[in-house]
Amino acid sequence: MHHALMDTSPEGPDDLIVAVEQMIRYVRQSARTGGLSTAASSTLARLSREGPQRLTELARAEGVSQPNMTQLVTRLERAGLARRTADASDGRGVLVAVTSTGAEVLDRRRAERARALRQLMEDMTGPERQATTTALLALARVIDNRQDTSEEGRA
Repeated sequence: MHHALMDTSPEGPDDLIVAVEQMIRYVRQSARTGGLSTAASSTLARLSREGPQRLTELARAEGVSQPNMTQLVTRLERAGLARRTADASDGRGVLVAVTSTGAEVLDRRRAERARALRQLMEDMTGPERQATTTALLALARVIDNRQDTSEEGRA
C-alpha cells in the first residue's frame, strides 16, 4: 500500500520515530538468508565489524545477559556461523569470532537489505531520494561521532 505524502514536514519527533521504525522493520524483514533472528544477525554483524570478542563483551554490547549470549553463540556455532577460540592474551579466556560461512551469510543478508532499500527509494521522487540519502548519511555520521565520544569516555 502506497501513501502519498501530503505534507513533507513531520508534526514532531513521534512521526520521525514511526517512519524510522517502519523503514527498519521493512528492511530487516527483507533479509531472509540464514533464517537468523534479529539478535543473531546483530551479533554476527558486530563480530564481523569489530572482530573476535569475549562473551561478556559481546553480551554487554548487544544488551543481553551472558547466559542468553552463551545460548545464542552456541546456536551460531551449531549453524557454522561462529566459532569459539582460545584468547591468546589470556589462556583462560574464550573469544567468539564469525566464520567464513557466517561472513557469507552476512554479505547475502546485507545485499538483500540493500535491494529492499533501493526498491523503496525507486518509489520516491528525485528530491525525496536525495533528501533521504542526505538524511540517512547525516544520521550515520552523528551516530558514529557519538559512539566514538562514548568509547573515549570509557577508555
